[in-house]
This record gives sequence, C-alpha cells and structure tokens, in this order.
Amino acid sequence: MRIITYNVNGIRAALNKDFLGWLESAQPDVLCLQEIKATTDQIPVEGFEKLGYHHYWFPAQKKGYSGVALLTRIRPDDIEAGMGISRYDDEGRFIRADFGDVSVVSVYHPSGSSGDERQAFKMEWLSDFENYVQQLRTKRPKLILSGDYNICHQPIDIHDPVRNATVSGFLPEEREWMTHFLSLGYVDTFRQLNKEPHQYTWWSYRANARANNKGWRIDYNMVTENLLPQLRAVRILSDVVHSDHCPALLEIG
Repeated sequence: MRIITYNVNGIRAALNKDFLGWLESAQPDVLCLQEIKATTDQIPVEGFEKLGYHHYWFPAQKKGYSGVALLTRIRPDDIEAGMGISRYDDEGRFIRADFGDVSVVSVYHPSGSSGDERQAFKMEWLSDFENYVQQLRTKRPKLILSGDYNICHQPIDIHDPVRNATVSGFLPEEREWMTHFLSLGYVDTFRQLNKEPHQYTWWSYRANARANNKGWRIDYNMVTENLLPQLRAVRILSDVVHSDHCPALLEIG
C-alpha cells in the first residue's frame, strides 16, 4: 500500500496548479489530505473520479478553513469522520478509513502560532487525540496516522532549532508530547528509515525559505509498532509545489 500525506493549503488552489496531473503520476493507493479549506460542494470531484479514486471529505464548519480528506483507489470497508468531540470535529481534523485489519487516518493537528488561546487549544487537542487513538487501538490495532502534526520533534527536524526554541511547533512541551506519544508504541516511519538532516515538509512563504531549504518537518506518517515488519519505503517529495507543505510518502508491504 502506497500512502501519501499532503497538507494542500487549499484543495481548490492546488487544483489550479495541476494537482490532478501530479496525482496521476504519483499514483498513491491512499492520499491523506489536510487543510482542504473547502466544503464538498465547492470541490470539482469529477477529476478524482476519472483517476479512479473514491473520495471522502470532512470539511470544517467554518468556510475556507481546515478540513481533511481521504482519496483511495481501494474502496474502504468503513469510513469514520471525526472523533465524536464537537470542538475538534467542527474544525474537520480527523477522518479514518478501514481496509481489512489496517486503518488509515488523515489528521490535521491544530497550530498554536496565532496566540496563547490556540496554543492552549492545541495542547488540549494533543491530550484528547492521544486518548482517542489509544482507545481506537483496542478495536483497530493496526493504525496509520498520517497528517500535519504541526510539531517538529527533534533539532534535526528544523532548520534553526536554537532560534525557534520558543516558537509554537518546536516548544519543549510539544516535543515532550511527541516523545511520550512515540513511547506508547507508535513509529515515526520517516526517521525509522532516514536519519539524514535537512529533510523538511513545510517552509514559510517569507524570506525565500523554500529555495534556501529553511524548513520544518511537521508532516508525518506514524504507524503502530505492529506494522514495522511491513515498512518498505519512506520519502519526502520536496519537489512537489502546490502548497507551502510538500507530500510525504510511506510504502507498506
């Protein structure tokens, strides 16, 4: 199974930049999208259907904001949108597809960069997300949790760890949460197979950051440890430029 996670920063904007052409060449079995920024009626879905994808959308209630989706060439056994927690589900942050005994999630963790209130919301989300997926694991023990986590875990994952040490996305408490989460039996698949520095998935639009590769690795394909034997390949597709993020690829055998 070839899985790609991609924060598109607006699916309609991405479609205007030949997103469908990229999708046709990339050919993921499952594509996990975040920040679709559109309601289902605003998305021209015919293009996805022509490429053979089933599509499942979970937009935010607020127009032009957040939202997640799953596109899959394999028809899932079941789709579950949301976590049953209205303050998060209203923002369209979690959608799950079940394929046999494996579940794939597209998740969009909140950003705390706009101020203290949203940072507090983010920390509450992290706790509630952890509790939810831990309970989900009792029923669906093989999980792939793909998406924008809005956290760099280690100094290797960010271009300037010293100056960003007090910036949301690299705060000590966020990094500690990530360490704790991984200790529960989840695997950062990219770092499992790739220990190289300067591997990023997001760049600011300011100061020519992408051209200078001054980025952050905040997009992850996390899996439960029981899927480690099936881990085949990981890759960051940094040459794909529909968004301020780029896609991250996971191949499970």
